[in-house]
Amino acid sequence: MLTIILSALALAAQTPAVPPSATQLPPAPQPVPAPVSPVVQADARPYVALVTDLGTITVRVEDKRAPVTAANFLRYVDTKRMDGFQFYRSTKSWGPASQLIQAGNRGDARKNFAAIAHEPTTATGLTNCKGAMVMARLAPGDATTDFFLLLSDIPGFDADPAQSGDNAGFAVFGEIVGGADVAEKIFAAPISPTAGEGVMQGQMLEPMVTIKTARRVPAPADAPQGCVVKAQ
Repeated sequence: MLTIILSALALAAQTPAVPPSATQLPPAPQPVPAPVSPVVQADARPYVALVTDLGTITVRVEDKRAPVTAANFLRYVDTKRMDGFQFYRSTKSWGPASQLIQAGNRGDARKNFAAIAHEPTTATGLTNCKGAMVMARLAPGDATTDFFLLLSDIPGFDADPAQSGDNAGFAVFGEIVGGADVAEKIFAAPISPTAGEGVMQGQMLEPMVTIKTARRVPAPADAPQGCVVKAQ
């Protein structure tokens, strides 16, 4: 019996000790942080659908960059006073470098709100590029209802102290994001050879194209980035 005990002790002495760490579970892996997704700012700019005789044009309104001009346009939309306004002018006679169509109140002048202050492009950071929606005016501060949709770049409409005249240019306040083909149809519509005065003679649409309704709409899922915001 003593021999058996002594043999067991000798065997135990020869067996290497197992480190305590080998008998424990490995530590839990550290959690891998989830990738941080960039915060995408929702497009809160207003969008308006202009339903015309020839189809629908959707425009985006730059209410943060041109707040006075944008608020004026949206006031006509929200009060439904723009319903019945007309596209009445196409500048085909000016050639390919200065293409635009013009719309406004061609009926009851009592629908007009008071004239608004002028917002030059030097202050708004916007530019008169193809697709721009631009306030029409004679002198800075006399604009009411009329606006242009540009069908070509017209950089000469931007405010520029080096230009002749009042140097204030035309106020950009939005751009076409849908229905550019409809704007082109209006531009190509028949013109009266005699209507209009001065530079507008030979530019008056006949018949005019009516804006049946103008309503705010949700931002289109595929709205283009556009061109009116000047590159920094």
